[in-house]
Amino acid sequence: MSRASVAVQPLYLQVKNHILQNIESGRWAASDRVPSENEIVKEFGVSRMTANRALHELQGEGVLVRIAGVGSFVAERQPHTHPLEIHNIADEIRARGHVHRAELIALDSVRAVAGLAADFGVAARSELYYSSIVHFENGVPLLLEERHVRPAVAPDYLKVDFARMTPYDYLMKVAPLQEAEHVLRAMLPDERTRKLLAMKRHEPCLLVVHRTWTTGLIASVARLHYPGSRYEMSGRFRP
Repeated sequence: MSRASVAVQPLYLQVKNHILQNIESGRWAASDRVPSENEIVKEFGVSRMTANRALHELQGEGVLVRIAGVGSFVAERQPHTHPLEIHNIADEIRARGHVHRAELIALDSVRAVAGLAADFGVAARSELYYSSIVHFENGVPLLLEERHVRPAVAPDYLKVDFARMTPYDYLMKVAPLQEAEHVLRAMLPDERTRKLLAMKRHEPCLLVVHRTWTTGLIASVARLHYPGSRYEMSGRFRP
């Protein structure tokens, strides 16, 4: 292939990639200051407009925080996950090098009301197991997990120590996942959820409803509440 046929990146993309490479390599960490427009102009020999475009786009993508008269800084990255994958929250937190802790709020046998019975495809008033757990990352509440489980697929659910083992871990052992359904919603949490997650008043949360199947049966329905200011979901798809 001749040199003439090789596409040359626009200058602003070269500047963006330079900044991203320094962040991804760990050279520039969260809160570190990145080169200013003037410094980029001198280093790369580009126009001020080009330098501004690169920094402005990185700000829009959540990579940088720009403070007028002060400079541009590497943004704190929010914890995130892929919207179509099911993860163990404890593994996800530990993979970031952080400490996971779980606090059990409730663990009991309940009767399925009409909506919940429909979610499981069972008769109203059927028995279900219920757990409510707050997961913490470095001491900060990140997730309220409210889960209903079909007793037939997880008979010992109420005996599990969920401070030591997550519901995900237990269910993957006794009711291996065959199929899953995900529903994502943005919503304002009720007062109980807001307090458990230490959220500001009127702060929205991300609600993810997971429904899973095993041996042809709906095994569990989980309602996962994430503080909108502390968590994000992102994914890359190939058509």
